[in-house]
Amino acid sequence: MTGSLRLLGHVQLTGAIRCVSGLRIGGSNDDLEIGTADMPIIRNPLDQVPYLPGSSLKGKLRALAEYREGKVDLQRGEPHRCSEIGCMVCTLFGPHKSTNHQFGPSRLLVRDGQLTPASRTQLEPLREAGLLYAEVKRENWIDRRTGVAGTGGLRSVERVPAGSVFTLRISMRVFDGDDRGRNVSFLRTLVESLPREALGGSGSRGYGEVEIQDLKDDYVPFGSGSGGR
Repeated sequence: MTGSLRLLGHVQLTGAIRCVSGLRIGGSNDDLEIGTADMPIIRNPLDQVPYLPGSSLKGKLRALAEYREGKVDLQRGEPHRCSEIGCMVCTLFGPHKSTNHQFGPSRLLVRDGQLTPASRTQLEPLREAGLLYAEVKRENWIDRRTGVAGTGGLRSVERVPAGSVFTLRISMRVFDGDDRGRNVSFLRTLVESLPREALGGSGSRGYGEVEIQDLKDDYVPFGSGSGGR
């Protein structure tokens, strides 16, 4: 990286994220009413439609990048920040809390995933039933002495139902001096590994299994006026 930055263009990574199992990314329960779930999902406050926050997806991708590169700090538990030239984590995501580096801004702009029109139509009966495009799953703990459900731990958890599909849109900045091919390949590897991981909470209990569909990457030179999706 030189002492100045020149933006050459963007790589648009697009596709879809399909929920294989129920997906839970928590929202606010400040306005809970009697009979609603104890743990609601995040929704657009204007139309109450669930969405996949870009911050959640970017955080998952960053964590995967750190594990892949062997750069997880087990002492502090914070995101990686070595600031060393050639570090793929710092190149794509930026060094955590570091202001003294030569990488420039984060290369990745991860957009919120929007529920596709087909999925919204499919979930419309849930909205009409008062469930606001979600399923409610009842959970409890098991008493180790008896092997049956314990008492006092029953809770209701909202999830986006299996089969729901969200848009996937990531814009990767390309600056003069960047190895575009390497950066795109690394990013695709992270996204393609998501089906072997989990998105959102409670992944170890079956939540958040996803599949990636129609993954494409297109380079759009700066100022071309095309490539928006």
